[in-house]
Amino acid sequence: MNATSAEQASALVTEDALRSVLLAGERPSRPGPVLTSLTFGWRALLKIKHVPEQLVDVTMFPIMFTLMFTYLFGGALAGSTQEYLQFLLPGILVQANVMITMNTGITLNTDIQKGVFDRFRSLPVWRPSPLVGALLGDVMRYSIGSAIVITLGLVLGFRPEGGAVGVVLSVVLLLVFSFCLSWLWTMLSLILRTPNSVAGVSMMVMFPLTFVSNIFVDPKTMPGWLQAVVEVNPITHLATVVRGLMDGSVPAGEIGWVLVSSVLLVAVFGPITMVLYRNKK
Repeated sequence: MNATSAEQASALVTEDALRSVLLAGERPSRPGPVLTSLTFGWRALLKIKHVPEQLVDVTMFPIMFTLMFTYLFGGALAGSTQEYLQFLLPGILVQANVMITMNTGITLNTDIQKGVFDRFRSLPVWRPSPLVGALLGDVMRYSIGSAIVITLGLVLGFRPEGGAVGVVLSVVLLLVFSFCLSWLWTMLSLILRTPNSVAGVSMMVMFPLTFVSNIFVDPKTMPGWLQAVVEVNPITHLATVVRGLMDGSVPAGEIGWVLVSSVLLVAVFGPITMVLYRNKK
């Protein structure tokens, strides 16, 4: 037997041995959509663990706005800081969460620029799971932001007449809306080329939505034409629901409006996001 024949025989033996090892055990089943989405959600939480400064916007932003508007403008707008705090805090809770959602698009765009999502798309997993997982991970950030705002409000003297049940229901509804709104920023992260551009466009959208609403003042004090704009703003309806649940009243019609708008956000921006993600080069 010459050297070539010996090498071929050795290769066959090695191949047969490898096959026997691979076929010895049962092949694991392919992970389902829920498991893969939760895995990518855990990845998002690990990123927060290793880069805790990502929580700066979750912690400092709502604290700063709550203190600033309560003590700088509360007396002028409501006659007393305590009375204004009762009106303001549910609105700040809404503003803090919807503003935090912008970070979703910035983070995803950063991963895309680094080539991480190219690797994700090559994995044998449910195609949307990296996006859904990232959004699920951000729900934890929204929860942290909500807890900080409510805790600060209680320390300052905020007392929700709806009790713990009203607070919990308002936070749950707020988390649902924030998750659905995040699909908008996910779409932008796949269209725009840099994280800075995603941040800039997001701010251009969110600042008018949050400030031209009933978060800070009663729309009745505004000009008629501006009241009309405020009334069709989805953030206005969300703030009304959160404020009502915390006050002990349940605005059923407003709750339905918020849920419908949440579904519409996913129905419109979800499919567009997936088309962009599938065709992303």
